[in-house]
Amino acid sequence: MRTKIRFTLLLLSIFFTGIAQAQYEDYIGLWQTIDDKTNKPRSVVELSIENDKLVGKIVKLFQQAGEEADPICKECKDELLNVKVIGLQIIRDMSFKKGKWKSGEILDPDNGKFYDCKIWIEDGKLQVRGYIGFFFRTQQWIRMTNKEES
Repeated sequence: MRTKIRFTLLLLSIFFTGIAQAQYEDYIGLWQTIDDKTNKPRSVVELSIENDKLVGKIVKLFQQAGEEADPICKECKDELLNVKVIGLQIIRDMSFKKGKWKSGEILDPDNGKFYDCKIWIEDGKLQVRGYIGFFFRTQQWIRMTNKEES
């Protein structure tokens, strides 16, 4: 009897781990951000899983005329001050709960501030919400394919 219970628990564990892993797969990869003011592509963020947490770093910038070619985070605090924006981890410590990534933070490199963050997929687009208390802003990020990358 104990063997059957253990085997059933093992199968359930494998099943739910597989579901969680499939949900994670929907999020990892390259996502293009869109500038709120110009509606043009702003950057590419690579999302990945580290220790069951969703993290994201900037891997490419779409620079406009007159912008620095390789900018640094001039407004960031502490150890992030003057760190290059390309390669900068802007999403950290996101936990997957009830179909969304929550309880993490997102950095706005333009002002150096961290905001609480929620991330979910809706209509094939990544919904990224940064907020402080009841005030929030949600951006839609677009998944990039290998063809778009080149």
